Amino acid sequence: MIFVFFKTMKLRFTFSILLLSICTYAQQATSNVTEKHLSVDADTLVGIDNFGSVFFTKNNVFYKKNKDTTISYNNLQLGKLTSAHIFNPLKINLFYKDLNTVIILDNRLAEIFRVDFNAAIDYKNVSYVSSGFDNTIWLFNQDTQILEVFDYKKRKTIAQTLRPINDPILSITSNYNYCYVLTTKALLVYNYFGSSVAKVTNDGFEAITENNEALILKKENKLFHLNLDTKTTRPIETNGILISQFFAINQTLYIYDGKSLQKLQILTK
Repeated sequence: MIFVFFKTMKLRFTFSILLLSICTYAQQATSNVTEKHLSVDADTLVGIDNFGSVFFTKNNVFYKKNKDTTISYNNLQLGKLTSAHIFNPLKINLFYKDLNTVIILDNRLAEIFRVDFNAAIDYKNVSYVSSGFDNTIWLFNQDTQILEVFDYKKRKTIAQTLRPINDPILSITSNYNYCYVLTTKALLVYNYFGSSVAKVTNDGFEAITENNEALILKKENKLFHLNLDTKTTRPIETNGILISQFFAINQTLYIYDGKSLQKLQILTK
């Protein structure tokens, strides 16, 4: 009887410790450990690929820099470079809003496609562009307030959202499967058919990045993980780094403070 009593107490104690550990995990935020500092003289840090190449803009020139070489793309005739996306480093897209034009570059920053929406049969007044699957880009048509999936080889829209996005847009990011549109009121998620798959109220977030469908949002110089299933966020410890731009690759978070690129390994407690 004494043996049974102690065995039962031991099981209860073990279960209590396990339960406490689970509860502690659920309450703790994602933390990070700074691994590396890299000085970057850039106006805008665009991103970094899986090979460690850094993409950035400086004086309206787009650069790709690795350990051995630095190459660039510049097109003064198109005016100010509005945005650049390197989700697919073999098909980088550059957007020049002033001339309503998108340039597609290969991994050597050679121009392989150019889309002038002013000269297109189906004119579009584009205000945002992001990477899509295969030979497509996501674009926001400012006149119709519609998000479109545009095939730049076929020069036509192959999908679009059913309803307009009327609230001001703060940020757009995407991958092969989804486009994430952060407005002043909500985060809107669409699949590549243009169908709405999620909507989360925006509680003061200003910018968003995505990696493997994991979402990170910025609010008041703080970063948060967003769980789309539960529509809840968890803070990410960034050690007080000034956040100018941020992006993630696999389990690594990169933060640019305006002078240096800080590499943080995401660790979940």
